[in-house]
Amino acid sequence: MKKIEAIIRKTKFDEVVDALHEVGIEFFSFWDVRGVGQTRQERTYRGVVYDTSTIERTMMSIIVREKNVEKTVLAIMKAARTGEIGDGKIFISKIDESYRIRTGEFGDESLYIKGKEE
Repeated sequence: MKKIEAIIRKTKFDEVVDALHEVGIEFFSFWDVRGVGQTRQERTYRGVVYDTSTIERTMMSIIVREKNVEKTVLAIMKAARTGEIGDGKIFISKIDESYRIRTGEFGDESLYIKGKEE
């Protein structure tokens, strides 16, 4: 099992969700985050100057079976890419174990609904 963490533009969130659903990834967690990137600049909008040294993004956390890692990463990359600086990052780490509290299932079986294996 792997944990995929993706930090993406807020404006691309809905597109990424749709792309994940298309490849069969139906459950993930997400939250709004702020970070500091390499670009430091001020932007003016309607006469008001905004400091853009901190960047608002959405972070997604997805736990998948080994066989679903590549299609999940490719779906995120395709949907989140604009080609501009600040498109985000994807991190993958190993998950040692997983348990479904309701049923006591563990390992890969805790990640999917029986009869709807992906």
